Amino acid sequence: MFDAKKIKEDFPIFENYKRENGANFVYLDSAASSQTPRQVVEAMNDYYFKYRSNVHRSAYKIGEEATERYENAREITARFINAETNEVVFTGGATAGSNMLIYALEKMIDWQAGDEVVTTILEHHSNLLPLQEMAKRKGLKFRHFEMTSDFSIDYSNLGDLINERTKIVSVTLASNVTGAITDVKKIAETAHKYGALVVVDATKAIGHMPVDVKAIDCDFLFFSGHKMCGPTGIGVLYGKYEILNKMSASSFGGGTVEEVTIEEAKYSDAPFRFEAGTPNIAGAIGLAEAVRYLNNFKIENIKKHAEELVEYAIKKLSAIPRVKIVCEHDPMKNIGIVSFVAEGIHPHDVGEILNRDHVAIRGGHHCAMPLMKALGVSAVSRASFYIYNDKSDVDRLTEGIKKAIKVFNL
Repeated sequence: MFDAKKIKEDFPIFENYKRENGANFVYLDSAASSQTPRQVVEAMNDYYFKYRSNVHRSAYKIGEEATERYENAREITARFINAETNEVVFTGGATAGSNMLIYALEKMIDWQAGDEVVTTILEHHSNLLPLQEMAKRKGLKFRHFEMTSDFSIDYSNLGDLINERTKIVSVTLASNVTGAITDVKKIAETAHKYGALVVVDATKAIGHMPVDVKAIDCDFLFFSGHKMCGPTGIGVLYGKYEILNKMSASSFGGGTVEEVTIEEAKYSDAPFRFEAGTPNIAGAIGLAEAVRYLNNFKIENIKKHAEELVEYAIKKLSAIPRVKIVCEHDPMKNIGIVSFVAEGIHPHDVGEILNRDHVAIRGGHHCAMPLMKALGVSAVSRASFYIYNDKSDVDRLTEGIKKAIKVFNL
């Protein structure tokens, strides 16, 4: 379905690596950051070289072009997740969007004694910590979904976890460790029955599977651009407009107001009230170009490609003695991640030995320490797949793991 060798031609890093190191580079860390195709970089360079200026309120030609490209990026991104254009706020990334949202919800919600918030054991710290800190500030009960034996969310006590006291349910759309995809729609149906708001961290899922905010019926969703072939420093916070427009911003400054007196200000409607100061214009343009690039492949095909690689990787790694796989084994329910533990070898050592053979994976707790505790380990090794990977990359990974085991005489 995918010619990874042909696709790699769009990513100069592979050619440059081979020229400098004399070896083909196997990149299996897209769950941390994907590589960036030349088309995205060129679109950003066009901004810097041809119409570099600030956006909004410019009366001159290149300023108008910058504004048009920036707002067009908002429209393209909105279509990508099936949102309305005025429901997309550009942020500095998923972490910035998560913190911005939680502070806004803290101010908006009429909190009462005994109120609760719900999350999952699978969460990345960027989703978990802002919610956790808000719960401390407001004296909220903090509850979470546990994990099943196949490393996905356990929905068995859904009716107990979410109830009339629940105000926010915040969940990942796909785990950055186990790859498990969350049934957000199922959770949202119960949450909305009790009037709770549903927040989704789509950071690992976006650009790797179709994401439709209307279909899953979340109230808010956030993600970064750098895991979907886009640049770093740009992200998106989506919110249903009727809720988003009721919220107060947590950052204030130019571009967010309609009128200001020395005593007070009248703020613009969403999304502009949330974008204080000069935005990451080139980043937004680059994100939109990444969306165009991925749409050429069709997201559903990207997901199927990942399924093939997950299935193949699980088969290959399962045949290696002393290797325990800790990911969702059903490829259709996995975003494209195979995490594992090589018994007796720290993941950092596995990563270093693979690095010597020009294979890049990630080892550690992956900003998911509660999940590590639930798994009974301090860290895991993680291989994550994308459009520029194929089965030969999995073979290189497999041989590298075998080499690590041999080095440590296990």
